[in-house]
Amino acid sequence: MLHVLQHPLAAHIITHLRDETTKPATFRTLAYQVGLLLAVEATRDLATKDKVIRTPLEPHTGRVLAKPLVVVPILRAGLGMVQPFLDIFPDVSVGYIGLERDHETAVARSYYCKLPPLAGTRVVVVDPMLATGGSAAQALTVVKQAGAKDLVFVSIVASPEGVAAVQAKHPDVPLYTAAHDRELNTKKYILPGLGDFGDRLYGT
Repeated sequence: MLHVLQHPLAAHIITHLRDETTKPATFRTLAYQVGLLLAVEATRDLATKDKVIRTPLEPHTGRVLAKPLVVVPILRAGLGMVQPFLDIFPDVSVGYIGLERDHETAVARSYYCKLPPLAGTRVVVVDPMLATGGSAAQALTVVKQAGAKDLVFVSIVASPEGVAAVQAKHPDVPLYTAAHDRELNTKKYILPGLGDFGDRLYGT
């Protein structure tokens, strides 16, 4: 299922991320801000459990998160979406999957994979641009093979083609994005998109 972030602030941030005049430092701040909104949205259904505490006035039974979180960015651009999860979740670890897209064929090549134990966790695979869906589908296959049972995929911008490709291979994985764009161009870039996220994030 596709979940598109519906929030006025998200629309505001996405507009400025798209703007070609936005400088890398501002781009990084905006990416962090929309990452926070997505982190909250993509974990809205996290399981909780009872915890007995004492307030300054009396005992109280509250709710706490029932399982840890694992965030798995697809390198390199996915690194720009990790910090929001680290900042707001108390029990989180990070894995890494390195997939590099050939700009001629648009096919992803794997060059690195390092994952923590995934059993009993919520796994969040992050990549800012869901374009063809090839890298996302490949990364989801990898984490499933490593033992992930409870997982979601989070992007900042997604194309209809990319969404369809991931849903075809992983119909059980919910997809979260801040913008569902129009289409891919002939070079497999998202339109209207925002350009190469990694290049704009790191000023390269």
